[in-house]
Amino acid sequence: MLTVETRHAIHPTQARDMWTEELREHFLTQGMFRDGEIRLVYTHYDRFVMGGAVPGAGTLTLDVVEETRTPNFLDRREMGIVNIGAAGTVEAGGETYEMGRGDVLYLGMGTGAVTFSGPGRFYITSCPAHKSYPSKLVTLADCKEVTMGAPETSNKRTIKQFIHPQVMESCQLILGYTALEEGSVWNTIPSHIHDRRMEAYLYWGMDEESRVLHLMGEPDETRHLFVANEEGVVSPSWSIHSGAGIGKYTFIWAMAGDNVDYTDMDFIQPKDLR
Repeated sequence: MLTVETRHAIHPTQARDMWTEELREHFLTQGMFRDGEIRLVYTHYDRFVMGGAVPGAGTLTLDVVEETRTPNFLDRREMGIVNIGAAGTVEAGGETYEMGRGDVLYLGMGTGAVTFSGPGRFYITSCPAHKSYPSKLVTLADCKEVTMGAPETSNKRTIKQFIHPQVMESCQLILGYTALEEGSVWNTIPSHIHDRRMEAYLYWGMDEESRVLHLMGEPDETRHLFVANEEGVVSPSWSIHSGAGIGKYTFIWAMAGDNVDYTDMDFIQPKDLR
């Protein structure tokens, strides 16, 4: 029912010498969504956790995770959950939350066990917390939308902010997702880095045959990953992150680190990438 994979942190000089399979082994997350299972990836980048829960015909409960060495997974953590499937239900802290496709649930530190049920496909993100904030369901109607880019640069996109200072309070977890407009393929252009926090991505809403070319690495030593639907990327604080996709796609971004300022980033112009 519960599988946890650990990913250790990689220094940028190590990534420079990695072959394709090594890059995919360390930075690409696959197979997180399997019927009847909770599958987590525990990273040593800000102790961030990403994963999936697919209850199917039954229920799944996330409670004890040995890697945290705490009685309950959320004893010293907060969590953000995105439903990327059909309508489903999450029970936590004595409350029941009905989640539609695209809705986001925030669970504060100390919430306790979390139970998933229904036909939803639940994307899980979590990071350490030092203060408990109230749990909150943020629906599509409640999020803050920001439109960026332009058709002539093939990167017109809508950013939906959910666990974000302009929507609600959290300890250090920030989460939202970005949807590309019809005919646009590039995301996060110009690229950027933010040395004060890591980031994780989940690509979804893609056709089975489609792929996103995810760019990573140092600005002058770029690398790439080809990413399929419902696959994720662990992005260290030293790495750029941009991408171009085949057809329609959306990516969920979640961050943890020193601050919660979404605009805290150092831009890298395309002409300066190598």
